[in-house]
Amino acid sequence: MKWEVVIGLETHVQLRTNSKIFSSSATRYGAAPNTQANEVDMALPGSLPVLNRQAVAHAIRFGLAIGAHIAPRSVFARKNYFYPDLPKNYQISQYEIPVVSGGAINCFVGDEPRTFALTRAHLEEDAGKSLHENFVGPDGKPCSGIDLNRAGTPLLEIVSEPDMRSAAEAVAYAKALHALVTWLGICDGNMQEGSFRIDANVSVRPFGQKEFGTRTETKNVNSFRFLERAIQFEVQRQIELIEDGGTVVQETRLYDADRDETRSMRSKEDAHDYRYFPDPDLPPLVITEQWIHEVRAGMPELPEQMRERFMNDMGLAPADAAQICQDPAVASYFEATARLLPPGQGKLAANWLMGEVSAALNRDDIAFDACPITPEQLAKLLSRIIDGTISNKIAREVFAQMWRSQDEDADQIIESKGLKQISDTGAIAAMVDEVIASQAGIVEEYRAGKQKAFNSLVGQVMKLAKGKANPAQVNELLKQKLDG
Repeated sequence: MKWEVVIGLETHVQLRTNSKIFSSSATRYGAAPNTQANEVDMALPGSLPVLNRQAVAHAIRFGLAIGAHIAPRSVFARKNYFYPDLPKNYQISQYEIPVVSGGAINCFVGDEPRTFALTRAHLEEDAGKSLHENFVGPDGKPCSGIDLNRAGTPLLEIVSEPDMRSAAEAVAYAKALHALVTWLGICDGNMQEGSFRIDANVSVRPFGQKEFGTRTETKNVNSFRFLERAIQFEVQRQIELIEDGGTVVQETRLYDADRDETRSMRSKEDAHDYRYFPDPDLPPLVITEQWIHEVRAGMPELPEQMRERFMNDMGLAPADAAQICQDPAVASYFEATARLLPPGQGKLAANWLMGEVSAALNRDDIAFDACPITPEQLAKLLSRIIDGTISNKIAREVFAQMWRSQDEDADQIIESKGLKQISDTGAIAAMVDEVIASQAGIVEEYRAGKQKAFNSLVGQVMKLAKGKANPAQVNELLKQKLDG
């Protein structure tokens, strides 16, 4: 039997605010346990929540970016469940009327453009954290502890439609969503710190069946690689279970990266199990057209708009434009570099940005916005390739020296090391003649129809020129003399 995979993702995006969604406590990561929790976060009697306006503005910003409906009136509800790190015994969330409804995420799956619909995005508070591993109590004995620093941290839970049909599609969607929320500045995107966590809802059904199969939810996946592996494992597990005569149980599961498997955590609740009801301590959230207008006025150019501009104005291929527009720092660097080059050289700038520059940054673990080579320095180096002063190969040597010294520009290095490309036709012709005379066997192979022999002869000329000969001229002169 052939099986169809059905995937929907729920993503918890930690909003970039200085304080929590319903209290004045800070949201800094890494603070000592329970140093960022006040009476509201700890649910002390008499304490009341007050909504963080900036968290709402971030939700509006996201809704505008995905073309969604922004509710003029939305409601906060109490989601009731009992867990040690949830001191109120309920989580404040949104249920029947979320702040954002609909919208879509556009991305590429490989080279194919895709659009994935969203169901909703709603505001809620995070729970605290239970500490189990390597934790001891005051008596020195192993026990569990509760850290309420995260309790009340503002989240935007973004729920997709179950439109994805493979792990690759789910990862492409998640990467595009991650790129968008960081681009908008509403989330720092740090997956290791829990700022962007993904729950994967996965089910399988026979091809042609309209009804969904029973789904499982794999919680809190915090890397794209783990997301792909978790989905692949879960799909295979469900198919094998059904084909062996078993049934899939609706449950919450956890991905174990060490064992590369998902395992059961607890039975999966339905909405009615949480006994949602409107929070009596919070009035309805009212968002006026004026507020939406103010947020829209402060929006940056969106990645999709910038992709189109780079493709139309700078000649980039769709995949190259999409890769560059995943990060605003990369896009800004590219545009600043390309604008300093002659028209039509955007592809050269993109190749270097995604090649030499990215490789050096990754090797030295440097963020793009802290790149030691400025767009002006890179543009000058690329200009020397364009005007024929140096070849691409020599340019890589110059770039490596620029990276090491960080105080020499391309022209200084080219001059001091004598790296100017030989473009004198007479000098190149003499080297070509010398190679033809000394490599009679390879010449005969070429004339016998072996094209690889030509490349070998080009290599010999470049070796004789110590890599400085203009490659285009070498190819042209060599072909003339061999075929003439």
